[in-house]
Amino acid sequence: MRHHWLHIKEMYSIVELKGVKFGYRCGYCGNAGGKASYGMWSHTMTVQDYQDLIDRGWRRSGKYVYKPLMNKTCCPQYTIRCHALNFHPSKTHKKTLKKVNRFLSKGEMPVEKHDEGHEGEPMDSVHEEGVQPPPQDPLKIDHSDVQDISTSPDTDTANSAAPTTPRADAEKTTAVTPKPGKGADPNRPLCRKAKDLRKERRIQKEQQKQQEAKSSSVNPSPAKSSSNQPKSLEEFITESLPNDPLHRLEVRLVPVSFEDPDFLASYEQSAALYACYQMTVHGDAPYECGESEFKRFLCDSPLEAETAPDGPDVGYGSFHQQYWLDGTIVAVGVLDILPFCVSSVYLYYHPDFSSLSLGTYSALRVSTGLQTSCALKPTLGCPSRDAFLALISLLTLVSMRTPEQVTLMH
Repeated sequence: MRHHWLHIKEMYSIVELKGVKFGYRCGYCGNAGGKASYGMWSHTMTVQDYQDLIDRGWRRSGKYVYKPLMNKTCCPQYTIRCHALNFHPSKTHKKTLKKVNRFLSKGEMPVEKHDEGHEGEPMDSVHEEGVQPPPQDPLKIDHSDVQDISTSPDTDTANSAAPTTPRADAEKTTAVTPKPGKGADPNRPLCRKAKDLRKERRIQKEQQKQQEAKSSSVNPSPAKSSSNQPKSLEEFITESLPNDPLHRLEVRLVPVSFEDPDFLASYEQSAALYACYQMTVHGDAPYECGESEFKRFLCDSPLEAETAPDGPDVGYGSFHQQYWLDGTIVAVGVLDILPFCVSSVYLYYHPDFSSLSLGTYSALRVSTGLQTSCALKPTLGCPSRDAFLALISLLTLVSMRTPEQVTLMH
């Protein structure tokens, strides 16, 4: 297999087939013998060949390239595609960005779920969080209107035996006005769930948009100014940040190469962060996440670094996207930049910052980079081939996709 658009140097992929592999440990559910896949060892591989494999459901772990056997493995894995050019942040994504920006500007760390019963910002509700009805002292409750049925003068034998008409009953019912604290007020609308209210507002907005579209087609109005245009993802990331924030976050994209000075200088710190993450979040033993495992899993890559005249400035290949907070690495996203997608290999972060939802935040940063690259270089092929952020997971970042963006490959 040779690269079709490199003219100066021909590059080939060299692989060693390993065949079907059954009965080994699953990293998702921990099943000691539930995983099944077809794989090969890649000594070297062009980015275009790996792009073709990605499109067919293959992934890599270090230099081992594999395709899960979906009907036999314990935890089927599906590629989640987030189309960068068509992506618009949802309400949850915006909350994540605001949460990170509040921490950077003011140092406010959101409370984790196991600490307060809710994570980050509370979801929309009809009532404010923490607002409870005032407690009533049972000694101060007004009992003047509470009558014992057995002693009430209105419940004598004569009255109880007197016939009543439905109309009279209705008049009696409507004439009674309950006092505060004596039950629901029938004159007020019933309480409704917040979910139903949000659904109703959404339907109203859609109807309003349809009416506006009809009116604009009949009476076209001048084009809207740029100030009325929806915010871009990059604007959401940088908004509300002061010029002198309390914390400074720097994102560096470093090629995975021991010949690169930036990668070499940050290697030990990055390896220590990986071990901390694995032991705290996944419960690995120290020998399972040592420096040799870190190198094999996240530094050894079969992809050869390549460049193209119409490609991204950083070129193609494997990279570490490092998140530096006040001069210290707090998260690293391992990425493969390919001709028509950015493939997310892994993400690890410092457990102290887990409440900032760094997995979602990092994916939003990568999507921003894709949008910017496609805008600066239209010849990247993004519009024609739908550049996307490819992820593989059972749970991570499922909220970023829509049903049609999950690649089902058996």
